[in-house]
Amino acid sequence: MDRCQAYHSVERQHGVAHLNPSPDLRPEEPIIHINLVDLPEGGSGVEWDVQSCNSFQEEKGRWLRLRPGEELPK
Repeated sequence: MDRCQAYHSVERQHGVAHLNPSPDLRPEEPIIHINLVDLPEGGSGVEWDVQSCNSFQEEKGRWLRLRPGEELPK
């Protein structure tokens, strides 16, 4: 996912640091789930998640190598 352009876009929407400043993988048929959420201080926000992608290839432990000490995304 660090090479994925769709995940890079979701990172930007969340306002978090990018795993990779220049992703080179154009994903095949990504599905991005967008949720409207109520914010504790009032108003609403948007939650973005890449739900699936035909380009995905599992690599166990990669997230921990990319973001040591950070919680796994849910």
